[in-house]
Amino acid sequence: MTAPLDSAAARNGAEAVDEDGGTPDPGRRARWARGTAAEIRARWRRLRWARRARPIDGAPTGGRIIRPGWNCWRVAETARAAVLVDGDQYFRHLETTLLRAQRSILIVGWDFDARIRLRPEADAKPLGQILRELVEVRPELEVRVLVWSLAVLHAPGAPWPLVLGAPWQAHPRIRVRLDRRHPLYGAHHQKIVAVDDAVAFAGGMDLTVQRWDTPEHLPDDPRRVDPDGTPYGAVHDVHMAVDGEAARALSQIARNRWRVATGETVPSVAVDGDPWPEALAPDFAGVDVAIARTAPPWGGEPRRREGIAMAESALLAARRSIYIEAQYLTARRIGAVLARRLGEPDGPEVVVVSTHSSRGLLEEFAMGTNRDRLIRKLRRHDRHGRLRALYPVVCGADEGGRLLVHSKVVVIDDVFVRIGSSNFNNRSVGVDTECDLGIEAGDAAVRGAIAALRDRLLGEHLQVAPAVVGRTVDAAGGSLIAAIDRLNTGDRGLRAFAAMTSDGPTRPVCGTFLLDPETLIDPLWFLHRRRFAPRHAPARPTAAAT
Repeated sequence: MTAPLDSAAARNGAEAVDEDGGTPDPGRRARWARGTAAEIRARWRRLRWARRARPIDGAPTGGRIIRPGWNCWRVAETARAAVLVDGDQYFRHLETTLLRAQRSILIVGWDFDARIRLRPEADAKPLGQILRELVEVRPELEVRVLVWSLAVLHAPGAPWPLVLGAPWQAHPRIRVRLDRRHPLYGAHHQKIVAVDDAVAFAGGMDLTVQRWDTPEHLPDDPRRVDPDGTPYGAVHDVHMAVDGEAARALSQIARNRWRVATGETVPSVAVDGDPWPEALAPDFAGVDVAIARTAPPWGGEPRRREGIAMAESALLAARRSIYIEAQYLTARRIGAVLARRLGEPDGPEVVVVSTHSSRGLLEEFAMGTNRDRLIRKLRRHDRHGRLRALYPVVCGADEGGRLLVHSKVVVIDDVFVRIGSSNFNNRSVGVDTECDLGIEAGDAAVRGAIAALRDRLLGEHLQVAPAVVGRTVDAAGGSLIAAIDRLNTGDRGLRAFAAMTSDGPTRPVCGTFLLDPETLIDPLWFLHRRRFAPRHAPARPTAAAT
């Protein structure tokens, strides 16, 4: 996947950067190393800027954000697309869809726990039991579940059923596999469920513990417990359901991941009937969905960075507002784009809603500390007062009232929305496998649906109706920040991160390249390093030679 650099960057030596912003070849390094110290420093400054500015080719010019083949894999039509906010809505509609499956259920995820119930009611069955009963009564149905192998160590779900098996798996048409085909530090992070290639779900939620919650996020909801009865805190997440061509495309991604991980090729299927849950009203009708992938070059698979390209293109296209919900905020490339937009005199407002505290000391050190440092950096670029970095609370400011934000959402004005699995941390740029969906407005109806989704999300955090958010934004001349300030008056609401007002360092903490890497880590790098770079670049093969 090659994206053209902007002409200024190309004139300044950006042609030395590989197609994904990697290291220039040794011959060009050698040529750049000749000259005075000042000339060498200037060349490397231009190279670093070319790497960071490579996506600037997608800067807003009045055209479309979505560009198939560059910032998305493909654009696929869907008759219906619905945004599922929080686990209760997603799990309920997923159960209805699973119960209508005829030939294929394909689940790929970062974690999986078959003990969970998709509804909190007393008559709800565990997910594993549902899947087992389905294959027993439908002789053509096959169930495949693929889970990141290191989930047994890092994820909250029960590890032993994934390693040793469980009674519900004991059926020839149920296959549960661990995905071991990933590099060091790399994770399979896509969260896709595809049913009969007709309906597919993708976004931020895995089918595992500590994911269910309602938009009310009650502080002591007795239904918010793990299968063993252990309570957990309030959690916010977002998923999307699609049908038609978009569902078939997501099914293709899931089948390809299954093939890479297991070696088995899974054929596509076609069924009569419609597994779409009748109670799920679509937010979008008859729209194109852009599908962006992220994957490291591993196991014979090429490198894919469509996800970061889509995110950067969207941020660069914003005119009035950027609304972000993100579990993490540490990505260097995202920070560079946001800093640029905040420095523009007529740039957009930037509102970021993120998790206050990460789980575990190591994660808090790598993600929490670097988030605060990036917020400080953005604040220093915010010369026009257009930045708000906030975390949600559900019952005051005490630690127990903080809401865990697990969603990965970007809303640009009323023209674009991205929902997916990609976090705004470095590893989601190119180390983990990810899948994101984007919808760009082509008419007034889609623009209205995108604005309504933004108002719905903000209304949930501010505990007001979405219509109230919309009216307040309009009354404030389109300013999200002014609307938030007017509505953010209750115990439940949004609070500013301390980094918005505190002084401190802005550079990433030492060890970030190991704890939150943007590219693959090669432990045998010293075996591949050339002792001396050649004085002249090796001749490139001509078109005839290749």
